[in-house]
Order: sequence, then C-alpha cells, then structure tokens
Amino acid sequence: MSLDDPIHLLPNIGLKRAEFFNSIGIRTVKDLLFFFPHKHLDRRNIVDSEKLAHYLATGYEGEVTIVAKVYSNDLLRYGKKHVLKVTMKDEKGFFDLVWFNGIEYLKNKFIENEFYAVSGKPVFTKYNHIQIAHPDFDKLENAETNDYMHTGKIIPFYKIPEKLRKYKLGDFSLRKLMSYVVEKYSPLLKDSLPKNIVESNNLIDLTTSVRNYHFPIDHELFSQALYRIKFEELFFLELIIGIKKNRFNELINGNKLKIDPVVIKKFLSSLPFELTESQLKVLSEIRKDFESGKALNRLLQGDVGSGKTIVAFICILIASSNNYQSVITVPTEVLARQHFNNLKKYFNDFNKNIFLFIGGLSPRDRLEKLEEINSTKNSIIIGTHALFEEDITLKNLGLIIIDEQHKFGVLQRSKIIKKGISPHVLIMSATPIPRTLSMTLYGDLDVSTINEMPMNRKPIKTLLRTENDLNNIYNFIKSRIDQHEQAFIVYPIIDESINLNLNLKSAELYFDKLSKDIFNEYKVQLLHGRMSTNDKETIMNRLKKKEIDILISTTVIEVGIDIPDATIMLINNPERFGLSQLHQLRGRVGRGDKQSYCILVVNKNFDSKIPVENYSFEFMSQQQVEKNKTAIRLKSFEQTLDGFKLAELDLQLRGPGDIFGTKQSGLPELKYASLPNDFEILIKAREAAFTLISSDPLLIDSDNENIKKKLAIILASHSSPILIS
Repeated sequence: MSLDDPIHLLPNIGLKRAEFFNSIGIRTVKDLLFFFPHKHLDRRNIVDSEKLAHYLATGYEGEVTIVAKVYSNDLLRYGKKHVLKVTMKDEKGFFDLVWFNGIEYLKNKFIENEFYAVSGKPVFTKYNHIQIAHPDFDKLENAETNDYMHTGKIIPFYKIPEKLRKYKLGDFSLRKLMSYVVEKYSPLLKDSLPKNIVESNNLIDLTTSVRNYHFPIDHELFSQALYRIKFEELFFLELIIGIKKNRFNELINGNKLKIDPVVIKKFLSSLPFELTESQLKVLSEIRKDFESGKALNRLLQGDVGSGKTIVAFICILIASSNNYQSVITVPTEVLARQHFNNLKKYFNDFNKNIFLFIGGLSPRDRLEKLEEINSTKNSIIIGTHALFEEDITLKNLGLIIIDEQHKFGVLQRSKIIKKGISPHVLIMSATPIPRTLSMTLYGDLDVSTINEMPMNRKPIKTLLRTENDLNNIYNFIKSRIDQHEQAFIVYPIIDESINLNLNLKSAELYFDKLSKDIFNEYKVQLLHGRMSTNDKETIMNRLKKKEIDILISTTVIEVGIDIPDATIMLINNPERFGLSQLHQLRGRVGRGDKQSYCILVVNKNFDSKIPVENYSFEFMSQQQVEKNKTAIRLKSFEQTLDGFKLAELDLQLRGPGDIFGTKQSGLPELKYASLPNDFEILIKAREAAFTLISSDPLLIDSDNENIKKKLAIILASHSSPILIS
C-alpha cells in the first residue's frame, strides 16, 4: 500500500467515480485522507421524543438533535400563506417540523419512512405538541441508522458533488469509504513538522490528527486534530513568507540614500499644512531604511485622507536628490494624472524631470515619451499598468512606489521591480488591511501605519436612506451647491445594456434625467471608464476649477481623487459594493475643512431604521449572517468611519480572496484555516516558521528534511516563483 495509490484502486470506486473525484482535486489516497468533513453529528447527545418532552417540561430552551423517520409530509394553507409541516416519528413518539419560508425547495426533501437527523430549538405548541421551526437536517441511510443508532459515535458529513451522488455515492457510502481509507492508510502518514515544533506547540501527531478529524473519539481530540491541521497549513504559509523576507534582507543590498536636511526643510516649508506626528514617525522609519544600506521593502498603510501621498513625495525627493529615478505606479489614469499634476505643483521650485506614462497615449506621443524616459537618468515617472511593458528601460531606478497595491498582481509588481537593480520599494494602501491579512499577504514587508488624520478634517456624516427619501436628498444637495460646494453621485453601472435584470441604476440614464430635470439649473457632468483619456482629463480639470457642480460617475472616482470643495457623496445601489470600496468612495469627500456627507440610497424594501446591534455577529447564527450580509455591511458602514474595523468586518463577510485579490498574491490558498477566525493559531505558526528560518534559512538541517520536501511540493503545485535550493 502507498499513499500515492490512485483512488480507483479503492473498494467500490472504479474508474468512472474516480474521474469525478479527480475533477475536485482528489487523485490519490493521500488526497482523500485530507478531504475532511465539513461538519459532524454528535450522536452521543441525541435525545428521543420522550426525553425531549421531559426537557421542555422542565423549562429547557436550548437546541437538540433527534433522529427519526418521516411519518408524513404536508403543505398547509393559512390564509394567503403556505406552511410546510413534516411529522417525524421515532421509537418513543411523534413531533413536527415546520417551515414558513423556502417551501418550494424543501417540500421534496423529506421522503416518508426515510431517516433524518434533525437539529433545532423545540417548543410546546398551544396543543401541547412538540414542534421545531426551520431546523437543520441531514438525511441518513436506513442501514446506517439501524447500525449506529445506539453506538454514541460522532459521525462526519462530507460535501459530495452532485455528479458523485448520481453515481450512487451517498453520505453513508462515502463514510464507509473514508472509514476504510483512514483505518488502512493513515498509519503511513509521515509528520512534516520536526519533533521540537510539535512538542513546543503541544501538537498531536499527524496520524492521530487525521483520524480524529474524520472520526473523532470525542470533542477534545477533534479540537486538537483541527488545531494541528490548521497550524500546519498556516506554518507552511508563513514559512514561504519568512523565506521571502529573509532572502530580501540577506541577499539584496539597497542603494544607500543620504538625506539632505536643507532640501527637506525647503520642501516642508513650502507646504500649506504641517505634517502630523504619525506622518513624521513613518518618515523616520523610512529614513532608517534609506540610510541602512538595505533595500527599503515597506508597506505604508493609512486610512483615506491620512496623508500617505505627501510621505511618498518626500521619499521621491530624497531619491531624486541622490540622483536616482523614481517610479509611481497607480491603477487608474485619473489618479496618475492627479499625481502628475500634484508633483509638478509641489516640486515647482526643485527643477525635476517629471513624466506621465499611461495607456491612452497616441503611438507618436508614446514613442516620444519612451525616448525621453529611456534617455533621462534622474527622472520621476508616474504611470499605470503601461509601465510594466517590456520596452520601458529605466537606467537608474532607485525607488518604486506602488499606490493602491491590491489593484496589482504579484507578477506585475515583480515586473516593475526587475527594471532596477535592488530598488527601494514602498507599497501604499489606502484600503485598511486587517492584521491577519497584513501578516500573510504582506508578511515579508516591514509595515508603517499613519493612524492620524490632518487637524482641519471634520468627521464625515454617513446616512443610510431609501429611495423614498430621494427628493429630500436632492434638495439637500442643491442647498449645499448654493453654498459653493460640489457633489458626487455614483451609480454601479454605466448603461442599461449590462443591467441583467439586477434592478441596478445606470450612470448614463440618470445623468440624462438629473441634468435635464432635477438639477437643470446646475452644471452637471458625466464621467465613466469608457471615456477617452483626454475626456477624463478635461472633466477632472473642470471639476477642480469648480466648473462642475455635480459629477455623476461610476466607481472610476473610487481611488485617490482629491477635490477639497466636494462635500457630498451619494451612492446608489450600495449593496453592490464591498465595504472597502464604499469606504474608498466615502473618502472622496471630507478632504477640506467643510462638513461632508456620504449618503447611501437603498431600495424601498430595506429597513434602514433597524438598530445596528441587531446585526452583530454575537447575536446571530451563521445562517442569519448569510441572510443579512447586506444589512450588516450597510448598517456597520453607517455607524463607523474606522476603516480598519470595516476591513475586519469585510474579511469576515467576504473572505480574503474577494477583498484584496489573494489569488494574485503568489501565496497558496488556505483550505482548512480561516484568517478571520484563526488569528491565534496564525501567531503561533508564524513564530515557529520565522524562528526556523532564522536558524536554518536554507532548510539543510536533517531535522528539517521533511519540511523541505513538503515545501517543495507546495511550491511546485502552486507554481510559486520562490525556489528552494
């Protein structure tokens, strides 16, 4: 026997079933061993209907699990409403299950004389009958029920693809298969972790972990098994990060930059504001990197409007003063032009060569820009994805600044970095990053955080309203414009052609309506991503000159737009946006000293007056969270301006892949651990991994041989650019 045996050799699998297993990544016996159940049913705590009645009579109000078979299945009508009632029978009596919602889906799920495990909160009806409303349930095979009803086992449930069910591989059949595989093959597993890590972290061995993840003897062993599997997964993730960080620190010498205090003092005195203590602290951290002789490799994060850009400009000034080129990469042409214009304004007295390189240039302009950039030794280049192209050569690249880093993939970032020899790298994010993500996605970077807002900023007032309030909102916008302020009105789509029956409002349609009707006395302009580069530039210049009162737009304005007199952000269909995107949009206002507002307009059916406490995770089951995700997001957004709190909530609701593009991160995806929920395990796994790398960076010690082998498999399967010699 071997862990590499193909699964078609297992009993009752065969080639056809093996094909479907292969389609979900299960090809070998070892793959099957690590195909863990998504939940368990603890039959040791199962009650019968007689005990259940006794519990209720004594005032019990908790949840129970009970196994019984379907006696009858009825669709009842009460006035205009339908109710699904399923009567269940066990050896001791009867009880009812009732559903008021989802009836069409559920009515064919319960088959007479078939057994089910039912979990929920029972009550006595006014007729003294036991009833459970909207319970969780799992169908059980009759043979399995008869065999195991009284054995007191903890039974696993696996997520089985529908294709496999069609080939008569149900829950019971898969459990029998898994029982056979775990019993016969788990002793062949070899521990990847060395003995000292296992012992110092109180981990159980791998074989015991796999056995008790599938078929736990008790809850304690299951918890230990789950901890061990998660720890190992997070350990190897952090090991990859530790190797990246170690190699950057040990193998890459940076260009030592001298700080000219005269130049810096001249620049700071030219600013119309003073830097905050937080900005000065971050600059001190960056200065130490510049002067150390090691390449800067730092993440600069801070909430929208906290002043990251001016810190970046000071870094550019330092690099330029040392006769090095600097590059700023940004995700949009609008932001690139804004940085370009601001750099020319702030560096007006410093005689710097500043270039803008974006994708919308004509072939002739592009060729001229390329010749200038490629022939200029000391220059500052601002651009979009166009900067990654092969024909751009940077002869003296000393500093790379990547703005809104999550908009770029790891391969794109590496392309621009390779254009220099050990350039300093400053990665900026205005989207607050939860600590769990920063320790994984950016765990190889040093982190600086600006946690202070400029003194003159007033907190933005956020209001959640329905379409019924639109007339009042439009009148409010008029009153603010009459006070020489400006407004953004954002829609989720450009035109009706991509609505797809989602009832989304389009920017083009509402621009036509609002400019001709509601705001016909004001200067209204439309902006969206399909417009030409020249049109976008013209509109943004007019907006800055206050030649536009209201800008109707899509999310093209989400990143970096700085209009000090813009005080109102009206967002339509906010349910279509994630929290981080809403937070970015809100950050487009409140950038001056005037009171600003962010107004979210949802459809008429949304109850905007429900207190946010009712949407706290502490009071909700996972099913309730899934059902109320939109309300949770929007009510939480209304209640807090703290981008880091919102980022943590977004991580819980959406997962890391959706928020920060972890699929582009160059790191393996997690199968077992959860970044939002397993922070304490992550801390311990990181400590163990970084300690190991500090003592054995090339993994050449004999104790680390199994680690090296498993790491090589992970990197090969993930096509990671990290190589282990």
